Amino acid sequence: MHWRKPRRLLFLCASLDLSACLILAALLDQTRRTDLLGQPRWLIAFALLYLLFGWLFGTYTVLRWPWLRLRLVILRLMITALATMLVVALMDWLFNLPVGLYLSHRSTQTFLLGSLTVWALLVRLGLRWLGRHSPQRDWGLMATPHEAPAILREWQRTPFAVTPRVLTPAGHAFPPGGVVLGSDLRLAPDQEHQLQILGDNGVPITTVIELAERELERLPPALLPADWLSQADIPWSDTFSVQRQLKRVADVVVAVLLLVVCLPVMLLAALLIWLEDRGSVFYVQERSGWMGHTFRLLKLRTMTRADPNAPASWTLPGDCRITRVGQLLRRVRLDELPQLINVLKGDMSLIGPRPERPEFEAELEIHIPHYRKRYWMRPGLSGWAQVCAPYAASLEEAELKLSYDLYYLHNWSTALDLLILIKTIKIILKAGGR
Repeated sequence: MHWRKPRRLLFLCASLDLSACLILAALLDQTRRTDLLGQPRWLIAFALLYLLFGWLFGTYTVLRWPWLRLRLVILRLMITALATMLVVALMDWLFNLPVGLYLSHRSTQTFLLGSLTVWALLVRLGLRWLGRHSPQRDWGLMATPHEAPAILREWQRTPFAVTPRVLTPAGHAFPPGGVVLGSDLRLAPDQEHQLQILGDNGVPITTVIELAERELERLPPALLPADWLSQADIPWSDTFSVQRQLKRVADVVVAVLLLVVCLPVMLLAALLIWLEDRGSVFYVQERSGWMGHTFRLLKLRTMTRADPNAPASWTLPGDCRITRVGQLLRRVRLDELPQLINVLKGDMSLIGPRPERPEFEAELEIHIPHYRKRYWMRPGLSGWAQVCAPYAASLEEAELKLSYDLYYLHNWSTALDLLILIKTIKIILKAGGR
């Protein structure tokens, strides 16, 4: 899976942090006569709490941001340590933890978290240094004059991606680190011969579509040929596949559990919506779903009651139609909870491309190639586009989100769904909704 490779470093860093916590606990047992290793459940819980806050506050994603300033890295690590200490103190205050629990002692926490912060900083600085000084593959791009600017633009708008350099006829004599072939390129016999020589010498040769999947983790629709992908080529096509059946079972089970757990929250949100303007609590809207069939999508109302005859329009950041309660619900995505009913009905899945309003589709189909292919899977509450791209409020942003939807369509798997679920939880905990 393309998306796994860049995240291996994050898992390595988390493993080093966990190992450091256990080593420091053993060191503390030897020097201060504590017995942290004799209380393994509490020690593991403490370490996992530290890792959780580190993940939440972005101390692992800094590995993918080499330009992030040192003081911001230190700040994130300090916030992680402080949050861990505050939660332990809160647990001690609420449940009156036993005196014999060494992790409840302030001096023990200070030593462990202080040492962990120094260790984590050194690990991140070391891994970032290795990343900056490790050899980067120098991709050379062979594409038509019409296609090359579009390819370069897609790489330039994506963080972490190294933009390929366009190969000129004079530059073909110098073998690059790898050659990328544009979709519209038609090779002359001498070019085919030159590429064969490069391939025989071990120079990687790939297509722009394969490289986009690997480096951008999306598939820009403007770069895809007209005949790209048929329904038979997608992992979802086999109706009786184990993964597809598991996805539906997971949808139903998780949706039922979430409805039961979140019912008090939904009732409270509904009350706040009604108290603000005495209007309707729910908002029902036509959306396009599986194979373009429309269905009635349920949401908690977050905007003022609109004129039913008003034309459809994008929701912009800071939109004046969003109510005060609606702003809060949107930030933590609680307005989407009623869509769990749509999941149970089979209109939607938990994970998949977000359903769009039919009023927008005519324009989007005209300007964005391959747009209808996003409906070859059931729409979802969350998706690859939702966790990787900002909320779409323009044609350009809709095209960007479609590139993530097409990647998900082509690479769907249970593991990718789990990654999207984890990233969605992080967005909710950080109140990062729109």
